[in-house]
Amino acid sequence: MFELLYEYFTQNSIESLAALFGVICVYLNAKENIWTWPTGLVSVGLYVIVFWNVFLIGDFVLHIIYVILGIYGWYNWLYGSKQHSELAITFSEKRELLVLLLLGVLSTAGTGYLLQRYADSGVPYWDATTTIFSLIAQWQLAKKRIETWFVWIFVDVLCVGIYYYKGLYITSGLYFIYLLLCIVGINTWRKHYRQQLQAVA
Repeated sequence: MFELLYEYFTQNSIESLAALFGVICVYLNAKENIWTWPTGLVSVGLYVIVFWNVFLIGDFVLHIIYVILGIYGWYNWLYGSKQHSELAITFSEKRELLVLLLLGVLSTAGTGYLLQRYADSGVPYWDATTTIFSLIAQWQLAKKRIETWFVWIFVDVLCVGIYYYKGLYITSGLYFIYLLLCIVGINTWRKHYRQQLQAVA
């Protein structure tokens, strides 16, 4: 049993390392720790290679964009407030949520069509859904919106199934761990949000 696991992890060393840094990144996200961003950059950089190798084009492009959003999020968490200091946790306004939902649905439909027609993706619309809504969640994360965790839960549930189907068993298991960490993130961020309100009062 352990020999089989060792063999699998060694044969899939890039995916294993990406998964390890991914777990650390999401844990630090849940704890609202600034080191989440450099850790995340290592993980997504490695996943660029992984997804290219299995021809998940949507996820490949997604992780390239993640690198850009990772740099932005890192900066924004440190200096994104009106006072050019550390960013506080907030809830999204209803209008913002409606715009993001509409953008997500329309972009998913368009991306799914393009992946099916031009990229020969194995699961074009599922690939598109996780790609678009991951971008929305990452944008909300960079802005420290509490709703980011609910979007991540939606994405993680889909990813567990997609990656298992694609034979990326480490990554499928990773997204199940992400799913559990989302619960930690919701509870921690709500607690920190209440502490922010008490500090201002």
